Amino acid sequence: MIDARAAVLLEAGGDPRLSDVTIRPPVDDEVLVRIDAVGICHTDVSVAARWPAKRMPMVFGHEGVGTVVAAGPAARAAEGQQVVLTFASCGRCGDCADGRPAYCDRSTDLNLRGDRRDEASALRLGGEPVTGGFFGQSSFATHALSRPANTVVLTTALAPELAAPLGCSVQTGVGTVLNALSPTPDDVLVVFGAGAVGLSAVMGAKIAGCRAIVAVDPVPERLALATELGATATVDPTAVDVVAAVGDLTGGGPNLAVDSTAIPSVIATAMTVLRSCGTLALVGLGALNAELPVGLILGKGLRVRGVVEGDSDPHTFIPWLADLVRSGELPVDKLVTTFDLSAFDEAWAAAKSGRVIKPVLLTG
Repeated sequence: MIDARAAVLLEAGGDPRLSDVTIRPPVDDEVLVRIDAVGICHTDVSVAARWPAKRMPMVFGHEGVGTVVAAGPAARAAEGQQVVLTFASCGRCGDCADGRPAYCDRSTDLNLRGDRRDEASALRLGGEPVTGGFFGQSSFATHALSRPANTVVLTTALAPELAAPLGCSVQTGVGTVLNALSPTPDDVLVVFGAGAVGLSAVMGAKIAGCRAIVAVDPVPERLALATELGATATVDPTAVDVVAAVGDLTGGGPNLAVDSTAIPSVIATAMTVLRSCGTLALVGLGALNAELPVGLILGKGLRVRGVVEGDSDPHTFIPWLADLVRSGELPVDKLVTTFDLSAFDEAWAAAKSGRVIKPVLLTG
C-alpha cells in the first residue's frame, strides 16, 4: 500500500476533509497516477451534497491530471507519461463500439456510483475500504488509480492546471458546440450560464467562427469574461427581458442554444428565444425534470437534445483540445484559479459559492 492524502466525505451534508489514506498498487490494466492537478467541477459538488450515508466514506474528483508512476501488466499507459483522467466507459457496449463512449450502457454505474467499498477498492482510511472510483478515478487525492478508457495520454506536456479542466468541463462545453451542434459561420448561438462549461461553449463557438455569440448570465464579471473569450454580445437576465434582448441582438433570435444551468425556467427561456427549427443542447446537471412547452416545440419545429461530455471520444478530443490550449486558441487559463491541496476547504467553498469559475487544486 502507498501512503497518500485525499479529500474524504465522511458525513451526509458535510464537506470533504483532507485525510491520510493508503492506495493499493495497480493490477491488470490499471495505472497508478500521481495527481499533479485536479479541477473541482459542479458535478462533484452536486453529487456530494446528496451522497447517501451508507456509501461513505467517499472520495470525489474527476478532472485529474498527473504522471503515471506504476502500471499493471495490461496497462496501455506507461510510467512517466502525463495523462488526463476523464469519464469512464466499458469499451464493449454498442455505443462504445460506435465511438460514443459518453453514452456507454454502464455510464451511470462507472461514473456516478463509485465502487463497492470492498477489498478490491483502491483506497483505505484507517485500514478500512473507502468508496472510490468516481468517474473511474476519485482524483481529489495525491494518487489515483485509473483504467485505459478514462486515461488519456498527452504526448506533449501541458501545464497540469490547464490540462485538468479538459477532462470534463472544457471537453463538455467545447464539445457540445463543435461535436453536437456543429455550427457554421452563418449560425448564431446563445449560451445560458457563464460558468466553466458555458464559457467553454463560448470558446467553442468562437473556434467554429459563429456569426454571433451571445452569453446570458447575471454576474457582470462573468459576462465581461465571456466577451473576452469571444461573445459578441452579453445579456444580464436580471436587468432586461431576455427574449426581447436576445431577439434584438441577433436579428430575430439564434438558431442554436446551449443551456448549462439546468434551471427549468432558463430552459424554457432558451426554447422561447430560438428561431424556427432551432436546436437547444442541454448539458447542465441540476433539476432532473422540467416542463416542456410542447406547443412551442411543435409550432417552431425545435430540436432539444441532451449532450454528455461534449459527445466526445476523449482519446482523440482531449489531445486536440490540448493542442488548442498550447496555440492560444483555447485560453483555459482565463477560467482557472489555483489552490494548493492543503487549501482544499477554501477551494471547495469557492466552488460551492461560484466565487471562482474553475478552482484547480495543485497537489505537488
